[in-house]
Amino acid sequence: MLSAFKTCYENLVTRRPKLVLLFVALITLGAALGLPRFKLDASADSLTLEADEALDYYREIAERYASGDFLVVTYRYKDGDLFSDQSLATLRELRDELAQVDGVSSVQSILDVPLLYSPKLAISDVADGIRTLSTPGTDKKLARQEFLSSPIYRDLILSPDGQTTAVLVNLELDSRGIELVRERDALRRKRSEEGLSAGEAARLEEVGRTYLQHRTSREQASRARVETVRGIIDGYRDEAELFLGGVSMITADMVSFIKSDLVVFGTGILIFIVATLLIIFRQLRWVLLPLSTCVIAAVTMLGLLSWLDWRLTVISANFVALLLIITLAITIHLAVRYRELAARNPEWTREELALAVVRFMARPCLYTALTTIVAFVSLVASGIRPVIDFGWMMTIGVTLALALSFLIIPSALMLLSKRTDGSGEDSAGGKESDSAFTLLFSRFAERRRAVVLGVSLLAAVASAVGISQLKVENRFIDYFDDSTEIYQGMLVIDRRLGGTVTLDIILDQPEREESAFAGEEDPFAADAGAEEDPFATGDPFAAGEDPFGGGGEAVEDSYWFTVAGLSKIEQLHDFLEQQPEIGKVQSLATLYKVARDLNDGPLNDFELAVARTSLPEQINDVLVDPYLSIEHNQARITLRAMETDPNLHREELINRIYRYAEDEMGVAPENIHQTGLLVLYNNMLQSLFKSQILTLGAVFVGILLMFLVLFRSLWLAVIALVPNMLAACVVLGGMGLAGIPLDMMTITIAAITVGIGVDHAIHYLYRFRAEFAKDGDYVATMHRSHATIGRAMFYTAITIIAGFSILALSKFVPSIYFGLLTALAMTAALLGSLTLLPLLLLLIKPLPAPEGPGKPQETEERAAEAVS
Repeated sequence: MLSAFKTCYENLVTRRPKLVLLFVALITLGAALGLPRFKLDASADSLTLEADEALDYYREIAERYASGDFLVVTYRYKDGDLFSDQSLATLRELRDELAQVDGVSSVQSILDVPLLYSPKLAISDVADGIRTLSTPGTDKKLARQEFLSSPIYRDLILSPDGQTTAVLVNLELDSRGIELVRERDALRRKRSEEGLSAGEAARLEEVGRTYLQHRTSREQASRARVETVRGIIDGYRDEAELFLGGVSMITADMVSFIKSDLVVFGTGILIFIVATLLIIFRQLRWVLLPLSTCVIAAVTMLGLLSWLDWRLTVISANFVALLLIITLAITIHLAVRYRELAARNPEWTREELALAVVRFMARPCLYTALTTIVAFVSLVASGIRPVIDFGWMMTIGVTLALALSFLIIPSALMLLSKRTDGSGEDSAGGKESDSAFTLLFSRFAERRRAVVLGVSLLAAVASAVGISQLKVENRFIDYFDDSTEIYQGMLVIDRRLGGTVTLDIILDQPEREESAFAGEEDPFAADAGAEEDPFATGDPFAAGEDPFGGGGEAVEDSYWFTVAGLSKIEQLHDFLEQQPEIGKVQSLATLYKVARDLNDGPLNDFELAVARTSLPEQINDVLVDPYLSIEHNQARITLRAMETDPNLHREELINRIYRYAEDEMGVAPENIHQTGLLVLYNNMLQSLFKSQILTLGAVFVGILLMFLVLFRSLWLAVIALVPNMLAACVVLGGMGLAGIPLDMMTITIAAITVGIGVDHAIHYLYRFRAEFAKDGDYVATMHRSHATIGRAMFYTAITIIAGFSILALSKFVPSIYFGLLTALAMTAALLGSLTLLPLLLLLIKPLPAPEGPGKPQETEERAAEAVS
């Protein structure tokens, strides 16, 4: 089977090269036709764990409390006091324009919120009518003081200096999207745990497709809405300092970052490829052939993703740069080998040269591709959707790059005239100065063995120390350049307006608690032993009829609106406010504090029940409905963490809250839950350590097995793996020592380093074996290998290093870290392959002595035949 495939391939390449190139062109054209369908994704789904049950709970709570997405506009008047007539008139115009934007359900500002202390009302007066800042005759000084000191608005709607306010733009809740995604995720979980019936599998496919279409339309509408809001804001920048914040804005900007990165990285790497090839080969054909192969691979892969509706995220957007670099590395190895053979054998025909290149390079290139694929497949273990997609995309991309390289390069060489301008070239077909440069490494490894081993050992020890200090805790704000509006807006909201990252604490009613009047005398309670009940015709509270509420919900179901329930909420609320990394906290305790103050003393359960049913809608909307679910016997505390606080440790904060509620308050573990973006983001971060271990473990095991198959020697397999393990440890240790945390981007670096770095080891060891068969001299073999394959390794490594360094141009900080750290890792891998790897071969001598000397060319041809 394998022989038949080889024969078919060789016949196509050597006898039908035009047909092969036509086939490639048609495939590329077909893929390119799908490019208009290409989509990007920066939704919340692309930043969470694949099967995080907390995500489903988050969506459930969001739907229950109608807490949809929102945008925040910070407003700071430039020419005077924020509460001046002109400033408030400008703010009113801005608010009214924002309220007209499609998809906006309401807009809340200092102009609209109810005022209870301007002047202070008695609790009995609250139901008579609520004053706002827009109400004629409102005392602005009192209103300003209320915004600064009231437990309702303090650190929420007005900055401590009284000059910056927030306009909250509430967006319509996507109930349909929540319904679809929860059904999809439930079916996915069942598929992984129990399996699905045929009907359920069909339903999963249908609901997945429907949700994707729905999300696409919603994302397009969201981006258009953000642009509309930005346009409105721009019209007021002459009068006020304005920043836009919110998840929708971040999502829209991240899509822009992806697009920018694709253009910048793609263009930058293509320019670099041309420059590199001109410097290395100085021949037009060796610029056009690798460049064409790289472009065709990228276009074909992007087209395939478009047809499959497989979307790029901030993470997987880097796959284009990686694919170009990996494709270029394969073509450079083919080009260098062809030039070597052409220089040594000027009498060979084009067919002989093309076949010799393919036969000698097929196995090492195949195994380098497979090891790279193993590295990327291992990313599936991360459990993080964009990382998983990145792994599969690169797996397909590397396979495609290998296939296209071995189709395009040999076929094109069959159509081009043979060129053997070898002036100034050594026996390897390269400039003598190039060979001399790589020979510096082999001479150093031979003469400075102790230095090589000592530096390697020192690097290993330093890496171990650094890895022990590696952390996952990081600040989301640090993901963005300080010139971006995301960074500036988050900074203003975080420091002046009570924090940015949301956390919800959900309290379920304890089972032992009874009615709303439990624990104190109910003026309407009947004696349990009485035969006659003056209210026997129907207890208004038992039957769900509230004489004060016009038929509202049953009072006895509102445990959290009793003295006992509110006291528990207040205790936890006060504890949260004392935590240094927490900004604004909101709950029913806020209303409880205000009610006590307005009443000039505590309220009993009956007074609370009456007050709840008589509150005006404005108060309910702000102080009750977002924090109480009577139907589910549940209370909600919302808070915002200070993202800019250097002491923010999400996992520790979450556990601290749980410990206090359970140990100090006696709340049963099953009755308290935490959710929100802070929890989801923390879950993703905490999975990174486990993912890193699983990823590296899978990579090392998979590559070791491949080395055993390729070299049939445990010693050679271990020798090949050591320099690359060291390179991966160097980059992880360097991150730990430099205080750079693991995140969605940097988690992939170690696996990619090993996967791509071992390419050097495979090519070097494969050439070393072929050269060793000539004379059995380890030292001479090392120098010859450095002069030949060493040069190709150097070229490809420099290309990879410089290519990754281009990622430093991104505005997305993790991409910058990814590019620079991967460049560092590849530098370490190259140095290891050119110094430590050959030194280990000299010291261990793992190869059997050759049977007898033979002519170099014959030995090489036999090696090539063995490859085939």
